[in-house]
Amino acid sequence: MAQLGLIGLGKMGFNMRERLRAAGHEVVGYDRNPDVTDSTSLEDMVSKLDGPRIVWIMVPAGEPTRQTVAELGNLLSEGDLVIDGGNSKYTDDRINADLLAAKKIGYLDCGVSGGVWGKDNGYGLMVGGEASDVEKAMPIFDALRPEGPRDEGFSHAGAVGSGHYAKMIHNGIEYGMMQAFAEGFELLEAAKVVENVPAVIKGWQRGTVVRSWLLDLLVRALDEDPELDDLEGYVEDSGEGRWTLEEAINNAVPAPVISAALFARFASRQEDSAAMRAVAALRNQFGGHSVKKAGD
Repeated sequence: MAQLGLIGLGKMGFNMRERLRAAGHEVVGYDRNPDVTDSTSLEDMVSKLDGPRIVWIMVPAGEPTRQTVAELGNLLSEGDLVIDGGNSKYTDDRINADLLAAKKIGYLDCGVSGGVWGKDNGYGLMVGGEASDVEKAMPIFDALRPEGPRDEGFSHAGAVGSGHYAKMIHNGIEYGMMQAFAEGFELLEAAKVVENVPAVIKGWQRGTVVRSWLLDLLVRALDEDPELDDLEGYVEDSGEGRWTLEEAINNAVPAPVISAALFARFASRQEDSAAMRAVAALRNQFGGHSVKKAGD
């Protein structure tokens, strides 16, 4: 049995705690929400852990994570280990690792995929850091990953930063896959050739080359709302799609699918696009094409 301190008990962190406990591990959680926390403060959480301690962070990326790492640096001891399992930008990891290394505290970055379904299905894990630290935390990783061969749900990607880098690229790919399914759905709906669009998409779940978990989730959504009329077509981005494109530019790697998927999300947030007004004006000017006046 392993022992773990877990900071951040939101949708992901809460379910991770439940999966770890179901596997027989002891988890002492901390969250600002008094309804879910096991301790009153970070200091109280650390005091309940036996050394050498392992503490897993699941808080928003950026300043909240950096601040948490800094606080832990003042609370933990030599030989302890911190794992950042959030969606931090990979460039933050070296900063965090160096800060903790000065106090002889280990650091791993872990990209986590699985969403709200991870509690039952397990989480895909991509880890960066020293092999000795990875081995120290392996009982935790094995409990969180899906059942089956370890190398099909867990990877030691390389040095510090590589875990979050791998997760960043994973999410960029995810953007493109989701956009392709979304465009296919819209075309099926618009053409009016197919009479039962949800049935066709459900029929892709077995035997076809596009079968996937994302397709399964689309089928589930269509089962609940066949026209998806209950939703507004407004889509946020977590930041990782943008970071993926930055890396594509920095490495001169063409990524037209991921870039188009990200820009489609931007377009979804525009109630009235200045760019498309300009396109309409140009079409009217050079070709006399009809335009729709504001307020019509």
